[in-house]
Amino acid sequence: MDLLERAVEGEFLSAEEIVSLYGLPLAEVAAAAHQARLRRTPADTVTYLIDRNINYTNVCTVACNFCAFYRTKRQADAYVLTYEEIGHKVEELMQVGGRRILMQGGVNPGLPLEWYVGLLRYLKTHYPEVRIDAFSPEEILGLEKLTGRTARDLLVELKEAGLDGLPGAGGEILVDEVRAKAAPARIKSSDWFRILDTAQALGLYTIATMVIGFGETYLQRAQHLLALRQQQEKALRGYGAGFASMAMWTLQTEHTRLKGKAPGASAHEYLQQLAIARLALPNIANFQASWPSMGFKVAQAALYYGANDFGSTMLEENVVSVAAGHTRTNATLKQILRHISDAGFVPAERDPYYNILHYPDVNAVLNEPAALPMA
Repeated sequence: MDLLERAVEGEFLSAEEIVSLYGLPLAEVAAAAHQARLRRTPADTVTYLIDRNINYTNVCTVACNFCAFYRTKRQADAYVLTYEEIGHKVEELMQVGGRRILMQGGVNPGLPLEWYVGLLRYLKTHYPEVRIDAFSPEEILGLEKLTGRTARDLLVELKEAGLDGLPGAGGEILVDEVRAKAAPARIKSSDWFRILDTAQALGLYTIATMVIGFGETYLQRAQHLLALRQQQEKALRGYGAGFASMAMWTLQTEHTRLKGKAPGASAHEYLQQLAIARLALPNIANFQASWPSMGFKVAQAALYYGANDFGSTMLEENVVSVAAGHTRTNATLKQILRHISDAGFVPAERDPYYNILHYPDVNAVLNEPAALPMA
């Protein structure tokens, strides 16, 4: 049995075998990744989620070289949203049928733990049906430093206040040599895994992530994938659940200090990496296509390179879009349904755990009058 056949069968590949996949014809790797995807998820179905990103503050002390979103507290456009402003954004989401928010900000030392706990309690009191996935490992590490408490203590208190899940942001490439060059103050890979492991042990929802284009080698990409696979295996065996999905995208540098210093990655590289990730991570069932960074057409192609999910409407995305210098921050339901259907699949709305909620009447939705824009 050759390498691709073993990968399709779900065999765990070594670092050397993963690296060798980069030298194979992309069409063959893509075909194998698609076959592996069809074995793990409903063959004719591509899922999507109606949700919203909320960036509660842009004040951050980490100052990553690849981030154009953060501000120092003294800059004129620095902000912290009020509970009421965040609540208004949740209400807008609910008006279009969404029931999940992805909430992240910077590492803002001006916000005490009580602010986060109060925010969660406020949202759960006013919008109890909305699930809250919030606060990346970087933000939890910031709270550890601010309070002197452990991640476990913090996450237990945040969960009791209403936290449902922890985003996998801050993963990029989980090799410290790469991380040190791109952002010296960025969370170390050991802390990222430590905090995500703690979240998984507490039953909080998590996803795995990857960002390519920092100038990392194929071996370093393979090391990233192997580390994710190892953590997933640990979580599935020890906690009964691990990463719900894998999301990856390309480094966006247009308005960052890395412009001209990091190579970024092409659409070809993105699709290749997606296919290889699908083959290298047989213990993660769901893979997202990234329309915010790659555009709708590449996201459609990704559905034949291992992805089984088209991501979410987002409604608002301020981090990748600012770095990239483009204005697309959301997708309408019509756009998502049209692109999934045009790619040859049946769209299905899901929850964050990839349970299918329903199959919409695509023709009916596409023929509906245009909705009024949000305020």
